[in-house]
Amino acid sequence: MSMPSSASASPPRRSAAQHDEDLLRRIGVQPVLARRMTGFGNFAISFSIISILSGCMTLFGYGMGTGGPAVMIWGWIGVGALVLLVGLGLAEVTSAYPTAGALFFMAEKLGGTRGRAWSWVTGWLNLLGLLGAIAGIDYGAAQFTGALIALRSTFTPTKYSTLGIYAVILLLHALLNLFGVRVLDLFNRVSVIWHLAGVTLIAAVLVLVPKQHQSVSFVFTHYVNTTGFHSSLYVSAIGLLLAGYTFCGYDASAHLSEETEHAAVAAPRGIIRAIWMSWIAGAVLIAGMLYAVRYYADEAGAPVPPAAIFNDALGSSWAQALLAVVIIAQLCCGLAATGSASRMVFAFSRNGSMPGSGLWRRTNRHKVPVNAVWLAIIAAFVLALPSLWNPTAYNAVVAINIIGITPAYAIPIWLRVRAGSSFTPGEWSLGRFGRPIGIAAVSWVAIETVLFCLPQSQPMWSWTHFNYAPVALIAVLLLAAALWPRWGRGAGDATTAALEADKFSDIPVI
Repeated sequence: MSMPSSASASPPRRSAAQHDEDLLRRIGVQPVLARRMTGFGNFAISFSIISILSGCMTLFGYGMGTGGPAVMIWGWIGVGALVLLVGLGLAEVTSAYPTAGALFFMAEKLGGTRGRAWSWVTGWLNLLGLLGAIAGIDYGAAQFTGALIALRSTFTPTKYSTLGIYAVILLLHALLNLFGVRVLDLFNRVSVIWHLAGVTLIAAVLVLVPKQHQSVSFVFTHYVNTTGFHSSLYVSAIGLLLAGYTFCGYDASAHLSEETEHAAVAAPRGIIRAIWMSWIAGAVLIAGMLYAVRYYADEAGAPVPPAAIFNDALGSSWAQALLAVVIIAQLCCGLAATGSASRMVFAFSRNGSMPGSGLWRRTNRHKVPVNAVWLAIIAAFVLALPSLWNPTAYNAVVAINIIGITPAYAIPIWLRVRAGSSFTPGEWSLGRFGRPIGIAAVSWVAIETVLFCLPQSQPMWSWTHFNYAPVALIAVLLLAAALWPRWGRGAGDATTAALEADKFSDIPVI
């Protein structure tokens, strides 16, 4: 048998782009966004949003009090395995529907006669989760930035200065997102290398430089509970928040699929690769940090526990250098999260599902949904405002991210399971394993959502300890119900809205 020629094996770029656009039109979407992202770039944005140097670090102190090392390390391993199942289920559906709308579009297509209602709920949950992700990531970056400045000067961070730093970071991310997907792609590529090199550097320094370390038994078995709850099972369960929060945001590969070459394969691969690489690197990072702990109680109670661990184990100079590594990674993470959330706002508006949809779906000359970027940034700032009154509000913002976004992952996976053999897979498929993996994934999401709605510390009903994440979830669901008659049921199907949206793509941005 003769081998195919190089021309037939590697079609011209134009033919590949045409294939992507033809697929979009077949599933009812008019191409609007510029397709300039490679498969590696698509993986990079999800890897950047998962960002172990953001999620693990910002909630490290939380984990030290809710089960301690034993729950942190084993919880990471267990949750990572379960999240990989969710990622596999989501990847399969993404291959069939590689659009910027991602989850809510999948839900509409797979929901049958109630597709519009499934899409509506999925979209609002996804939007809540993505906005919570920006808030959690960038506010964490602001806290670490304040800690770094404090090490280098007499500056003492306050809740007001932290909010100010947070606002500057949000503005930076908004501006960088306005220059087109190629800029986002470049930062995400750098982010992958920075995260992997950063984790390697931090773990190596913490193992090699200090003269004193904890035992291996301490890292894997030591249990700590400072929550005020007396049930070790309950505390261990809510301690999974560290891993649950970090393993979020990999739907970014789906949201950026309309800007990715050969998205039906590249986007699913991007999701899976981002999860398993983060899983391995995160375990190394957590173990290295715990191995270097010197004064557990003091470091766990510090405003930024990783900064205290660095400083106690390595001294001020090393601590400043490693904090800078973490902050740059967090900034890359927040930039990617802003890009993902803005595409969600754009696609949801293109579907006619938001008040003022005509405004939010407009694009600038770089084919960037600029108004959607600004909306995402402003909403993220508002989500962080309770931190001025409630010192534990950050944990609630983190929980908002999880209880919004993970149910949104589960809905299209469940609808694919329910569809059975009537589901038409894309180029990337799980085959006969699709249904059992989907059932396992949805089961974990249901458990996880309940866990992170629970009180996180005692006294659970006090203003400073109350977990207001369930309140935010209920508020968004009530808002979605209130808007349903006008922008949900009456907005028309996705195909009509998508085709109509093309009329707005060249209107000057306000």
